[in-house]
Amino acid sequence: MLTHTANGGSPLSCEPLSFWPRVREFAVPPSVIETATARRRAGDWAGACAAAGVDVDLQPRAVAGAHGRELAARLRADLRHLAPDLLRWHMPRIAPDGLLRPGLTVTLARYDAAGRDGVSPLHLVVRTPPAWADAGQRISLALWDASRTEGADRRHPHPRPSRRFRLDLHRHLWDARRAGELGVRCGAERPSGDGRPAMATDTEPAMDAEPAVAMDRELAGLLPRGHSCAVDRWAAEAAILLRAEGRSGSRVCVRLGARRRLVLDVSDGSVVAHGHRGDSSLPVLPDAATWVLPDLALLRAGAIDAGRLHPLVASALRAERVPAGTSRVPRPAGDPRVVECRGARHRIGLVDGVLTALDHDPAEIRREELLVALGGPPLPCLRAIDDAHRRPDCLTGVRERLDHGDVAGALAVVEGLLGPEAVLRDGPLREALETAARRRVAHGLFRAGLAGPSPGRLRPGDLNASRDRGAGTRHAPAFF
Repeated sequence: MLTHTANGGSPLSCEPLSFWPRVREFAVPPSVIETATARRRAGDWAGACAAAGVDVDLQPRAVAGAHGRELAARLRADLRHLAPDLLRWHMPRIAPDGLLRPGLTVTLARYDAAGRDGVSPLHLVVRTPPAWADAGQRISLALWDASRTEGADRRHPHPRPSRRFRLDLHRHLWDARRAGELGVRCGAERPSGDGRPAMATDTEPAMDAEPAVAMDRELAGLLPRGHSCAVDRWAAEAAILLRAEGRSGSRVCVRLGARRRLVLDVSDGSVVAHGHRGDSSLPVLPDAATWVLPDLALLRAGAIDAGRLHPLVASALRAERVPAGTSRVPRPAGDPRVVECRGARHRIGLVDGVLTALDHDPAEIRREELLVALGGPPLPCLRAIDDAHRRPDCLTGVRERLDHGDVAGALAVVEGLLGPEAVLRDGPLREALETAARRRVAHGLFRAGLAGPSPGRLRPGDLNASRDRGAGTRHAPAFF
């Protein structure tokens, strides 16, 4: 799903390759994928969610009592096959850092449930917290009942499922049973002769094999410059949407940005109207169907290799083999580094869990440290150690990992550089770690319903807060 700007503006279709490689490197670490996959295959769906940073806010047993055993059985089946790491891989993201789009409620599946006013849909949804509480990039899994509004929904800024961001028609983005359909649904492969994916079910209508949108001059002039629109899939995806909504018409609204809409007629693939606002009565083509899959664009541009893709994505795109010469061998943690020190090549490395100058004896180091305390120039070896504590070369990577919630990965990088027994000195590295810890507390308070922006103090920037790259901070939450 293509990354969008934080304020809901036009997708960054002109420069998707500039940030997606970083997202694919840091957002869903291989360790998370491996652990979540192992637990899912063992039947532990809750453990898989925990491994992928997904908080579970539902109780399947309570669903059976409230909505019947048949619905509860369908829900349990979906939960057993939910791949939370794959879901996180495909969740909507925002610029410039590729973080999860904040304050979002995304439908994963819909079930017909008996409500107070007859049959009403019960949605299995995933939610992202508001920007001020997004530390750790955790998401939550819950049920949303249209006939009820109480409970945890009140803590969320947008508890209702989004029409624009929905995955109930794109199960291949989160359901392990359907992951193989990605190649067809993203346009990398042609559908089968009957137009139906191999594992399609009645919960998601079959795909059409033939319909297409003609890329004529009129349409080309309406699309964003340098766009990454999946125009060749629009008609087929629109047909799926219309059948799922039970619509008899042939028109859908395609959202190309905050101020650009197209009304598409599926019957002949023509653009009926365009402007700043679409017809609110028309169904909205989901973003997952509007834009080219980022992984497909990266592969075609040679900006990523199959080894860095999610295994289910790589398999669906038939990109299992890694091209020769693209693998990178990381330097072992604690491997000594060379420093030019007073005309000689010295080494600094880990000794007893602490980064130390290896070619200076302890007495000389103590003497030089005393001279520095009195205002003298430090040894190049000691200056290199001090820089590693305050502004290491890996600082950007540590910040990226912290921003995407990979605290374990960030600490592993720091310990590999400074040693597990190191005491951090004042500087940007320590500030980044402390800020991440404070923001995780803010997220915990949000989850507990104990903190949030007060109505009178909410600023537009709070929901779309931008990170200060120097200190790694965002707007602090306003506590009640």
